[in-house]
Amino acid sequence: MVTPEDVSLVQSSWAKVAPISDTAADLFYGKLFELDPSLQELFPEDMTEQKKKLMQTLAVCVNGLSDLGEIVPAVKALGQRHVGYKVKDEHYETVGTALLWTLGQGLGDEFTAETEKAWTGVYTVLATTMKEAAAEVPV
Repeated sequence: MVTPEDVSLVQSSWAKVAPISDTAADLFYGKLFELDPSLQELFPEDMTEQKKKLMQTLAVCVNGLSDLGEIVPAVKALGQRHVGYKVKDEHYETVGTALLWTLGQGLGDEFTAETEKAWTGVYTVLATTMKEAAAEVPV
């Protein structure tokens, strides 16, 4: 369950990360590949476009949190597309860990326990929605 307070914390903290999106994307993928080097094979060698897509997707999700019902179809579609990218359920946990670490790096002292909890809740809802949609894709 995502509360209005969670939405507010996630959106306000994202507003501080968005201006450093290139750095944030570098940090995120660096941490992701450090946590699970095998994930590198799921990505192109040139990560420029991938990094932009990540930050754009996060922005759409964060900005859409005020009306979660509006973004659910897009989040489901994203989850279904990730099946074709060979993403497995267990990868979502690694991504979540890398995302929270990146936010901590980008926000510093402003990444409070409350903010981390809000991001964890939001990420869990979005990742669960993606995994459930992926499970619906015929094999």
